[in-house]
Amino acid sequence: CRIGADGVWRLVAVLGDCKVLTHLNLGKNDIQDMGAGSFAYVLGKYKALAHLNFSRTGIGDSGAEILAEVLEHCTALAHLDLSANQISADGARNLVDVLEKCKALTYLNLSSNSIGGQGAGLLAEVLGECKKLSYLSLRKNQIGDRGAGQLAVVLGECMALTHLKLNSNNIGDEGL
Repeated sequence: CRIGADGVWRLVAVLGDCKVLTHLNLGKNDIQDMGAGSFAYVLGKYKALAHLNFSRTGIGDSGAEILAEVLEHCTALAHLDLSANQISADGARNLVDVLEKCKALTYLNLSSNSIGGQGAGLLAEVLGECKKLSYLSLRKNQIGDRGAGQLAVVLGECMALTHLKLNSNNIGDEGL
């Protein structure tokens, strides 16, 4: 698919009144931050939304901020995939606020972004609150030793965690 920002407006018009939507996969589209802003207009209405895939959509920190503002209203959200975008530590900072409120979250994929050690540290502050989180992928995020160390402190509190992906993050012995 090659849905861009203009196509998102058309999709929003069609889905605007659909309040029972549970799964939404917009991955591999050229949505960008502008399209995320358009979609945010209706995203908050989907109280039953359990699965959201915005991977490879070209969103950056602004798009992450916009999504975070509306995702806090999606209390059933269990699966969130924002992988392969351009989200940095600033975008991670915005997502942290919503992760605390997503009590149903079981799957979080932020791989192939650039949250770095700072973003990993921010996530570490709230991961202990994600009691149902069983899958976490932060691979290819330039986390480094410092970020990995911050995550290591809190991962013991993540009792449901069964899958953890931290590969390709330049983590050495010091980060463990």
